[in-house]
Amino acid sequence: MEQQATSVIVATRTALSQASALAVQYSFSILGALILLILGWTLAGLVSRWAFEGISRVKGIDETLARFFTNVLRYALLILVFVTVLGQFGVQTASIIATLGAAGLAVGLALQGTLQNIAAGIMLLVLRPFRVGEYIETGSITGTVTEIGLFATEMKTGDGLYRLAPNSTLWNTPITNYSREPLRKFDVTFGVASTQDLELALNTLLDVAKAEPRVEKRPEPQVFVNSLGGTISITLQYWAKTAQWATTSRDMLRRTKQTFDEKGIAIT
Repeated sequence: MEQQATSVIVATRTALSQASALAVQYSFSILGALILLILGWTLAGLVSRWAFEGISRVKGIDETLARFFTNVLRYALLILVFVTVLGQFGVQTASIIATLGAAGLAVGLALQGTLQNIAAGIMLLVLRPFRVGEYIETGSITGTVTEIGLFATEMKTGDGLYRLAPNSTLWNTPITNYSREPLRKFDVTFGVASTQDLELALNTLLDVAKAEPRVEKRPEPQVFVNSLGGTISITLQYWAKTAQWATTSRDMLRRTKQTFDEKGIAIT
């Protein structure tokens, strides 16, 4: 009986000794893991902040794009820190990396359409075929850009409607930007009877254009004959600032009609 009790005591002492050794070992591992987590979290924040400041200084890089790149960098550093912490406890990190890669591939396949929009959004923000406040037209979408996001672009139509366009749709179609260039051309075409004084009509058109202060002097406005016949087609061609193009074109049409009426030139 005494021998059995001695064996129990020895076994208990051995178990306690092993438990205390394990506690010391894992306490150091836990302490090291906590230090790694704190340092990694702090370093990831500092690196992402420095990266954002550096990317923001690059000309033509949108703030949305800069934040996207810095967030990707930050989360990549945090994943690296997490894998390193697991390595402190003897976990096979190679299998974890392989699992993360397989999970990333599965998510990428499941979100293929979304990733296309993100890729298109990045290209739109880098190449900048349009900016916020510009009026654009695609095959099926027309409006003023109000916001460019990573997934979609928000626009406002001419009649005040809200429109949301996926970035992949905008990236895969030709875009006409009506606001990008500082000057824009406008052609005013009229038909006058062949019995009218052609030179008077041409000179009148040119005088109306030269009297309008919003019509650019360079390039100079031009008038020319498009076609002959029972009705003669004549055209006034001029350039105006893009921001004033719409109002100038409407005023020019009204003023031309008034001036033709005053000089007795009939429009057919």
